[in-house]
Amino acid sequence: MIKVGIIGGSGYTAGELIRILMFHPNAQLDFVYSTTNAGKSLSVAHHDLLGDIEMNFTDTINPDVDVLFLCLGHGKSISFLENNKFSDNTKIIDLGNDFRLTKDKNFNGKSFVYGLPELNKSDIKNANYIANPGCFATAIQLALLPLAADSALTEDVHINATTGSTGAGVGLAATSHFSWRNNNFSHYKVFEHQHLGEINQSINQLQADYSDELIFIPNRGDFPRGIFATLYTKSEESLDDLVAKYEAYYADQPFVTVTTTNINMKQVVQTNKCIISLLKKGNRVLITSIIDNLLKGASGQAVQNMNLMFGLEETTGLHLKPSGF
Repeated sequence: MIKVGIIGGSGYTAGELIRILMFHPNAQLDFVYSTTNAGKSLSVAHHDLLGDIEMNFTDTINPDVDVLFLCLGHGKSISFLENNKFSDNTKIIDLGNDFRLTKDKNFNGKSFVYGLPELNKSDIKNANYIANPGCFATAIQLALLPLAADSALTEDVHINATTGSTGAGVGLAATSHFSWRNNNFSHYKVFEHQHLGEINQSINQLQADYSDELIFIPNRGDFPRGIFATLYTKSEESLDDLVAKYEAYYADQPFVTVTTTNINMKQVVQTNKCIISLLKKGNRVLITSIIDNLLKGASGQAVQNMNLMFGLEETTGLHLKPSGF
């Protein structure tokens, strides 16, 4: 059994990790670290776990766990690792943004691999340290990788993507209160969202000469979870050729499905799936990409990476089905 430790245990991503790992056939939760809830039941923060698991939060760590998941706020993983030492045999998966960019990947003798399995699967299998991708970044990259892999991005890409309220984390803010978010819609960080760095980095990994712009408008939706991303750019290829290109790229990727039908978020919420829909009108292609921001965009992908790092089938523990109503 893989002994697992979770740091930052009271947040949304930690809750999803617990929900997956408690039923994972090859994993055992060793500790869930939370200084604010130490000694209290996990169900105090994660109400959906009531009656399912008898375990308390702790403010102590086991430095010899097999794998450590960091579910801390962005920018906090570095300081935690500087102040807490783990065995050289402990693999680390960081769900924050501290190590995602190439310029930040090296830390205290550790080299973090960018953990998008559909891009870096072979490197992930041999890695000890993983920088888990961001949620918007995951949906958008999966929409574009097949084009970049064929050097088929030749123009600007216009991106409009909407995320659920859980993307903002459990901490309250002016734009996360129910009274503000409900029956409301807004954009934020227009043209400058922090995920653009990792998206551009991955595109250039496949298509080094791509120098056009990713024009990204992120939106806040009035629903709890899910990302609905639409992208359009110019393409002279037929829809049939584009579909064939996408299906070939994702042929060995179990969590990505390609279609030409209209899709909706309920098809992926509560799963580790990404569904990509392609539509062609004139010389423009519309690419729609949908994921659950907490699963394929965070905790599900983190477990997928853990599976690859430990030589397991990458779908282990991730056979999750959505609810269509």
